[in-house]
Amino acid sequence: MSKKRRIYFTVTNDLSYDQRMIRICTSLANADYDVWLVGRKRKHSKPLREEAFQQKRLNCWFDKGKFFYLEYNIRLFFFLLFKRFDAVCSIDLDTIMAGSYAAWFKRKVCIYDAHEYFTEVPEVVRRPRIQKLWAWVARHTVPKLKYCYTVCESIAEIFKEKYKVPFEVVRNVPFHQPLPPIQALKKPLVLLYQGALNEGRGLEEMIQAMQQLEETELWLAGEGDLSKELRQLAKELNVDSKVKFLGYVQPHDLKAITLQADIGLNLLQNKGLNYYYSLANKFFDYIQAMKPSINMNFPEYQRIIKDHKVGLLIKDLKVETLVEAIHSLQKDPQLLEEFQENSLQAREVFIWEKEEQKLLSFYSKIWKT
Repeated sequence: MSKKRRIYFTVTNDLSYDQRMIRICTSLANADYDVWLVGRKRKHSKPLREEAFQQKRLNCWFDKGKFFYLEYNIRLFFFLLFKRFDAVCSIDLDTIMAGSYAAWFKRKVCIYDAHEYFTEVPEVVRRPRIQKLWAWVARHTVPKLKYCYTVCESIAEIFKEKYKVPFEVVRNVPFHQPLPPIQALKKPLVLLYQGALNEGRGLEEMIQAMQQLEETELWLAGEGDLSKELRQLAKELNVDSKVKFLGYVQPHDLKAITLQADIGLNLLQNKGLNYYYSLANKFFDYIQAMKPSINMNFPEYQRIIKDHKVGLLIKDLKVETLVEAIHSLQKDPQLLEEFQENSLQAREVFIWEKEEQKLLSFYSKIWKT
């Protein structure tokens, strides 16, 4: 590479817990790009860990809602305006206005990395005015871009049709991990959910199911909009001794926690196409740890589990469905052994070392002469 290209990646989180961005930025930094990851500083943000790339947090008066997004994009635009860069990569629609305008003004490249189907997340779908606003943002920006990628085939096909621009796929998968020891289910059985405690994740139903699950614990690694409500629900149902809220967990600590669990949970309500076409990184984290998982019977999980039987698919989030799925794993050691054996092969397939090659190929095309 004749010139060290500088790329600014922009997100609205505080950087510490974003495993996907840490992987992407590390890979590009190691490939001799000058990489900056820009997010925001929140009231309880922890000090940033030293990484292979540069990091910057912007201060905001507002913490959430429309005023936050407006303020953040304005601050981000002026931040980028006075920085030298060759490209800015906007992660999802919530930073694309600042990124696209700053890139246009400086005659540089704007890249779109769609982590999700943003206009179809539940928090947006249930508010038609907000959904129309984000749909306008997408129509106003995405069709003008030349370089875009997303996390799975389903969303890529939808975006290609919707915006008439090419979308490549770079899946959100973990680095290959050392082979963990194979172990039988223990008592108490540990169910692990990792991710945001937000609407539509099946968390209320899972807490209710704990009333019917003996010698079982539910570990929730993360925080979110429902943190307070879920803690209250666990107390009201008298299962708070069986439900452990682990709070925000740093990515390097999450690996160790996952190894201690028995079954991984990857639950979603069919609220909006974002969830229906999702392909969550936690699904692959469970595979690396050789933990059987319980997943929704959605297209991307159907596709993988058809070829790599590493977990169960369930049709809905009814309490009885969840209890039945967990009992089926508890009562069938042979099924558990089959899932673990299949994970041995799957954990060699769905790794960042392979997806990284797609990422580097994508970025090399941008400045290819």
